[in-house]
Amino acid sequence: MAVLAGRAVPFGRPGAVSAIAKRPLDAPVMVTESGIVGDEQGEPRHHGGPDKALHHYAWEHYPAWIRMFDPVPEVLRVPGAFGENLSTIGVTEDEVCVGDRFAAGTCVLEVSQARQPCWKLNVRFGCSGMARRVQDSGRTGWYYRVIEPGCIAADDRLVLLDRPHPEWPLARILRALYVDVLDRRTLQGIAALEVLTPSWRQLAERRLQTGRVEDWSRRLGATS
Repeated sequence: MAVLAGRAVPFGRPGAVSAIAKRPLDAPVMVTESGIVGDEQGEPRHHGGPDKALHHYAWEHYPAWIRMFDPVPEVLRVPGAFGENLSTIGVTEDEVCVGDRFAAGTCVLEVSQARQPCWKLNVRFGCSGMARRVQDSGRTGWYYRVIEPGCIAADDRLVLLDRPHPEWPLARILRALYVDVLDRRTLQGIAALEVLTPSWRQLAERRLQTGRVEDWSRRLGATS
């Protein structure tokens, strides 16, 4: 497992800041309910906080992205290209379920939601459609809330402790959000899934009430 953190710096657009450029940490680091000590977020309104304390991205997704580019961006040669705090091999959105609890070092982490890609990925990769490609691929990564703070290090293993909702893998929720966007039965299930972040439950409720899908263009954006 790789453990990564970054500092918020000016990024992409006038007035915008981001800490998407994460670097591997060699030494053990403390993790609180807010995430890795020393890690920063450029826009706390959209990133970080108790429900998005840590971002996990599967290293096994990297080969598919590498094949998409010629030449290959340098950011894809090491973990951290997607702004992740944790990089592992062995778990992806197909297996990980909302509410899963994992031990990592002395921490206990709980899966809260999948990641919603934003325009900063376009800038990071120098590709105006990268955020949409990540969204469409289902290879988005996911967030944890910290149930038990502690210490984590690069040589720690991620160990599944509990899976209370095996019927809700992240891939199923991502499909409902971005493919079968008005599947009422699935949206009803998402809206009732208490362990899911409130914002995603509210999103499902709004679709059920209005029969409309939200506009993604501002979030997915462009490089300018």
